[in-house]
Amino acid sequence: MPTSRLLWAGLAAAACGAVLCVAGWYGVSGERFAARQIPYLASCTVPGAALIVAGAVLLARTAGAEAAVRVNRPGQEAPSPDEPGPPSSDGPPVQAPAPPERLTPRPLVCVPGGTLAHRPDCPLVAGRPDAHPAGEAPLEPCPVCEP
Repeated sequence: MPTSRLLWAGLAAAACGAVLCVAGWYGVSGERFAARQIPYLASCTVPGAALIVAGAVLLARTAGAEAAVRVNRPGQEAPSPDEPGPPSSDGPPVQAPAPPERLTPRPLVCVPGGTLAHRPDCPLVAGRPDAHPAGEAPLEPCPVCEP
């Protein structure tokens, strides 16, 4: 699922969960006896808390996906385990790895009659012999590879 959809799904789930928790709290606060409070807890507060947790998980996954994209950009090699990493606070500063030689972005591709622009490594067009550079064609971005 694209990161933008994960972000909005997480925000929507957390917001709905908060609304349910508030509704449950409001219902419980109006009842004097515990036996009459249980339906509000079962129908609003517990599902609301579950939605808040689900929204937090989706938001954390979005943040993790964005961090992975920043670390491992398309067209760049991932650092090997032998290369030095970021400086640590308990030791001497470590030299950062040199940037890759090729920093030019690869051109977007499309297929004949298609309406989406893809990165060349997109699984929807990878290996297709009829894929060609998109150029300046008015195409929508692919929801899978998000160019």
